[in-house]
Amino acid sequence: MLVLLPPSEGKAASGRGAPLKSEALSLPGLAAARAAVLDELVELCAADEEKAREVLGLSEGLRGEVAKNAELRTAGARPAGEIYTGVLYDALDLATLDAAAKRRAARSLLVFSGLWGAVSVADRIPSYRCSMGVKLPGLGALGAHWRGPMASVLPEAAGTGLVLDLRSAAYATAWKPKGEVAGRTATVRVLHARVVDGVERRSVVSHFNKATKGRLVRSLLTAGAAPASPAELVEALGDLGYTVEAQPPAKPTAAWSLDVVVRDIH
Repeated sequence: MLVLLPPSEGKAASGRGAPLKSEALSLPGLAAARAAVLDELVELCAADEEKAREVLGLSEGLRGEVAKNAELRTAGARPAGEIYTGVLYDALDLATLDAAAKRRAARSLLVFSGLWGAVSVADRIPSYRCSMGVKLPGLGALGAHWRGPMASVLPEAAGTGLVLDLRSAAYATAWKPKGEVAGRTATVRVLHARVVDGVERRSVVSHFNKATKGRLVRSLLTAGAAPASPAELVEALGDLGYTVEAQPPAKPTAAWSLDVVVRDIH
């Protein structure tokens, strides 16, 4: 099973560890594309703070992120699972998983990134600020920049198993599963169900959506579940206590859509 996650906007500090070793990152087929983004981002942020802030879409209060980007090559690096924070990662809570579940996480969780393309949660990276929606002056829109390299690298990473796609729309632009890979891909939407005037109504809530996805992944990792297909995923989540409504695709080369229905927001 390969699980595709979005990053978080906010990130933990890099710390004082050894600096980035780009050659040690997972998915080496993305190395050239990573180097191109890293080179331009560092140069932009080191040369012109105001222009960098404009390109990155940063407010005045986030001015310090520019200086952080300028030092990416020398900043300390930590496992990506420690760098990414926020609602989804708080719920996933990788640090408290047992050893076996942590090994499963390292094998199966990929975090998409405007800077790195995609990294394993075990890959050591510095803290940075560069979303997939950024358009760098030299490279252009990052979503488009990553599509070519991803098209060859991600199907290989997916192997022959299930792909659980939990990315947000901006990060889904970098790679869209196609062909038979799409047929074993499942996307998830979280719906909050509540009764209003005797009628059940459902809605998508952003914060709750992220938290539920984090808990869902944690549940799979903790249980050691290894569904090999979207249909098996539906069964596994049901066994773990989730209410899941599946929408099989009309053709075998299209992704499944799963609705996880929850009634308690927490």
